[in-house]
Amino acid sequence: MKKYFIIIFIVLFTVLAFLYFYSQPKVSEINSFTDCMAAGNPVMESYPRQCNANGETFREDIGNELEKDDLIRISEPRPNAQITSPVTVKGFARGNWFFEGDFPMMVVDWDGKIIGTGYATAEGGWMTTEFVPFSGTIAFDKTQIQGNYSNKGTLILQKDNPSGLSEHDDALEIPIVFK
Repeated sequence: MKKYFIIIFIVLFTVLAFLYFYSQPKVSEINSFTDCMAAGNPVMESYPRQCNANGETFREDIGNELEKDDLIRISEPRPNAQITSPVTVKGFARGNWFFEGDFPMMVVDWDGKIIGTGYATAEGGWMTTEFVPFSGTIAFDKTQIQGNYSNKGTLILQKDNPSGLSEHDDALEIPIVFK
């Protein structure tokens, strides 16, 4: 009798442990701002936005926009915006970002493959150290995009560098999403 009692106790304990373990909510793996936001965690209205999950803070990727703020500012498209081809780019850049009134721009896919190029043109006198408004358009071929992250890419606005010297290179890189 004592033997059956022990067996029943072990079976009952095992069943209860099994039910307890599998009834607990699963904590999904959160590795990025997007994962954190998708899991329903609160998003702080800062810039860049931040999300807290499991005691960890994740920051939204906005490229190098804050680092380049004193040289070039983009008003459209904003970081992580959904874009279609052709995309119109607008903003303000210091006059020394231009050469002969324009600078090159490109759209690259997640892997860095160039899928479209264009030029931004100054909308005013560019021979200054002050901010000058610019605009430009880039047509890109979305059919060239391959891979698991096919809806993500980067908009790159390059400082025009006619000298070709690497110490004069600079670029604003903005993450975008292909619509």
